[in-house]
Amino acid sequence: MSSSLYRLGLLMASLRWKIVGGWVLLLVIVGGLAAGLGGTFTSDIEIPGTEGQRGIDALANRFPEMGGTAGQVVFVTEDGSPVDEHQDQIDALMSDIGEVEHVSVAPSPFDDLSPGTLSEDGTALIAQFQMDFPTGVYPEASVEEISRLVEEADTAALDANLGGQVLHSSEIPFGIGEIAGVIVALLILAIVFRSLVPAVIPIITAIVGVGVSMLALVALSAGVDIPSVTTALGAMLGLAVGIDYALFILSRHRDQLSQGDDVRDSIGKALATSGSAVIFAGMTVIVALVGLFITGIPFLTVMGVAAAATVALSVVVALTMLPALLGIFGERLRPRRIRRRMQENGGALPAPDPQAAPRRSLRRSWVRLVTKVPALTILVVIVGVGALALPIKDLELALPDLGTEPRGTAARDTYDLVAEEFGPGYNGPLLVTADIINTTDPLGVVDELESDVAALENVKEIQLATPNQGADMAVVVVIPEGGPTDQSTKDLVAELRDRADGWEQELSISDVTVTGATAVGIDVTDKLSSALLPFALFVVGLSLILLALVFRSIWVPLKASVGYLFSVAAAFGVTAMVFEYGWFNGPLFVHVNGPVVSFMPIMVMGVLFGLAMDYEVFLVSRMREEFVHTGDARGAIERGFTANAPVVTAAALIMVSVFAGFVTSGWFMLQPIAVALAVGVLVDAFVVRMTFVPAVLALLDRHAWWLPGWLSRALPTVDVEGEGLAAVLEHRRWTQEHGQHALRLEDTVAPLLGAPGTLGPLTGAIAPGTLLVVRAPDDAARGTFLALAAGRHRPRSGILAVHDRLAPDDVAAIQGRTHWIGAGEQVSERLAGLSEHGLDRTVVVIEQIGDLAHAAASDDMLIARLDALLEAGATVIVGSRKDHPIDAERRLHGALRAPDRLLALSVQRSTASTLEGAHA
Repeated sequence: MSSSLYRLGLLMASLRWKIVGGWVLLLVIVGGLAAGLGGTFTSDIEIPGTEGQRGIDALANRFPEMGGTAGQVVFVTEDGSPVDEHQDQIDALMSDIGEVEHVSVAPSPFDDLSPGTLSEDGTALIAQFQMDFPTGVYPEASVEEISRLVEEADTAALDANLGGQVLHSSEIPFGIGEIAGVIVALLILAIVFRSLVPAVIPIITAIVGVGVSMLALVALSAGVDIPSVTTALGAMLGLAVGIDYALFILSRHRDQLSQGDDVRDSIGKALATSGSAVIFAGMTVIVALVGLFITGIPFLTVMGVAAAATVALSVVVALTMLPALLGIFGERLRPRRIRRRMQENGGALPAPDPQAAPRRSLRRSWVRLVTKVPALTILVVIVGVGALALPIKDLELALPDLGTEPRGTAARDTYDLVAEEFGPGYNGPLLVTADIINTTDPLGVVDELESDVAALENVKEIQLATPNQGADMAVVVVIPEGGPTDQSTKDLVAELRDRADGWEQELSISDVTVTGATAVGIDVTDKLSSALLPFALFVVGLSLILLALVFRSIWVPLKASVGYLFSVAAAFGVTAMVFEYGWFNGPLFVHVNGPVVSFMPIMVMGVLFGLAMDYEVFLVSRMREEFVHTGDARGAIERGFTANAPVVTAAALIMVSVFAGFVTSGWFMLQPIAVALAVGVLVDAFVVRMTFVPAVLALLDRHAWWLPGWLSRALPTVDVEGEGLAAVLEHRRWTQEHGQHALRLEDTVAPLLGAPGTLGPLTGAIAPGTLLVVRAPDDAARGTFLALAAGRHRPRSGILAVHDRLAPDDVAAIQGRTHWIGAGEQVSERLAGLSEHGLDRTVVVIEQIGDLAHAAASDDMLIARLDALLEAGATVIVGSRKDHPIDAERRLHGALRAPDRLLALSVQRSTASTLEGAHA
């Protein structure tokens, strides 16, 4: 992968203006689609199949007057007089509301059939109305018209307030806090790079990535139900990872420029090294977010896929637009001090003074401190994280209701007014529905059901009990004693459902359900809570597998997973402190305390997993690299930490600043997620990765990098630090010295195909435009060599290059350039079908020389076609079953226009194999 990324970086740098222009054009196109399609987001959160959702769906079909979006107007007299003195004014308002488009029913609260709710002192009244739109889909024009009517009805004598589900807004409150977070990120980047020019680049790429993904979501929302929180979550995550991924690549580029590297070559190297880690880091986040599908919750799956797509787009931007921008800025990204020294030294950087003492740094002092007594460091971390995690026991989950809206909004003021005048239960009524089609006395059955429900504990009153117009469905509107998120309300829902079977038998009714917005919210929370453990096992198991692949170790993945759980525990504990205990509410702009949004834990676990793996890879991979090169376990920890800690520090601070910016939005749906992610990143980067991890590695010493041999052989090799780049650069230098070659082998050893033993080591090279005859009576040896040249077999060691592609990293590219003509195939037709484009990079492998000779005998133009291919630079490799020249080979040699293009190679299971006539 590193070699492909190296070439990608060079290509993006050379096409820099076209690439940047392409991204800008894409942004404009997607923006046009978003504006033209006019999509809207939904604030509805539902889980099909739950009892609450089944009840809502049944109401929409069989009792449409109660199945749409509910609204309420709360009337309170200003002078304490009875509210019924204003009956004419109230009736007029409700009549006007009933005329608004999409309002299905708006009865007078003084109607005997559907009376409103009167307060105990008679000074306040709740009037209900129903819209024909389902919950979560709001016709803005209609709601605005109703709001205007209610405002006009508000007088000095009678206070009118609009409330209910119609005020659930799908708008995303972006504000100054998010902008401040980006500005703080810019300042951090400016400090890291000590220059404003490179600091701006990650901000630009992150904004482009987020802009394209968010506009795409707006366009998609015209045909797909997308929760409104999805865009805010995607924007928050996209900005954070977009800036971080660009930082990782840009910091590597700047380091290389500081060492005097050429700008274009440095871009390729930066992408091949840090770009590999960015891809791995992005994949971990993407897999964790897409993995939310295992919860079986549709809206959460949509959120996860949308957020994963945003992260994927951030990775693509970092691999394409970023190197293009690096190419545009060119030498301006090289530190001024280095530029000046290079100008003074004729364009080259002078060699460093070997006698110069290493500079003292805080990071070196820190890693020495935490690894001096590693067991003590580990104990301190466990105690500290444990203290932060203690409040988890008080963390409660629920879906936000209108009581979580900011104070001063109509929705929140009406919610508080209802709770004050009537009781908190009126903000979260429960609907008990039943199929009464089998009864001969619908009204009597409804009365009995009403009496039984009213007698239950935690029931304040029955607001309404009635059959529908067809007398086949009954609805009992239950007002609980507590609010929508109170435990007493949850207990009442559970008791109502427990008694359903008994009522069905006693009253000869069926399909008794407890539904309504409050019951649906309780169902969603229960479903999410039950999905938390399977998802946690999925994430931890995934981390163990991924890190075992990267670090070739047993203990490093275990340590990383434990550290991740530490970070999650601390994040949830601090979230409970803020939203349950009320700590730091003022500075964090938190306006309500109570249960946090129920999908916070599972979403935070998914996102934090990816970010934690980012820091683990960037920090520990450098330690592993140092250990592999030196064998010094303790020294590798210090050198690896010192090299990569500054980048991880900056990345974590940027993440925290972006997440903190979203905390200040005041949107309760997003605030707990932003707080948990900010705390989780802070703890993970500074407490876990920079303190706990070095201490554990120091305690384990060399054992930290141990992996059983059988497992090492079973696991594929993953290059996340661009280790394969060294081979690419070496082959590039070799090519500059020896010229272009179609095939290069150097100490190449490969296991034999279909037989025990090995082939090689082989050393040699052939130029493009060569016809190579591979002689070997040994079918396994000959087949192995042909498969190696065609990219169908991987070498065990040594160098195998086909043109500029190296095996095993680029076997797919080698296969893409190779045409394999198997035994018995029509050689003439296959050669005639070769495209003339890119022949100088084409390799043709013909399994049997007899097939080529037979084709030449029956096709007079074949030799001419073969000559033309060789002249154009194509390389042809042919297998022969003899270890000496045969007639077919001699005829080919005599027929070619340039006979010296034909070379021969004898291969066997011996170390003496050489390429005859090749330029070694």
